[in-house]
Amino acid sequence: MRPGTIIPLTLEEHRDLGAEIRTARVRLRQLCDLVVGVYGPNSQAAFTFIKAVEYLDRLNEDLRAQAAQDLPGFPVAQLYP
Repeated sequence: MRPGTIIPLTLEEHRDLGAEIRTARVRLRQLCDLVVGVYGPNSQAAFTFIKAVEYLDRLNEDLRAQAAQDLPGFPVAQLYP
């Protein structure tokens, strides 16, 4: 394969990735709630957890946009809700 040649993810790969991201988002939110509950929202650990949750949400949005490019016409919102 030449550098710069992009082979997009398949529908099945997007489904798998979406499922993994959903699982990670749920668990990260649980851990964030724990740390915020223990150390308070103004602690550095809580701040970093909150940012990590925000970035994972942003990654989910970016993957949804990428899936729309990779799978034109497919309802990608169900892959990355």
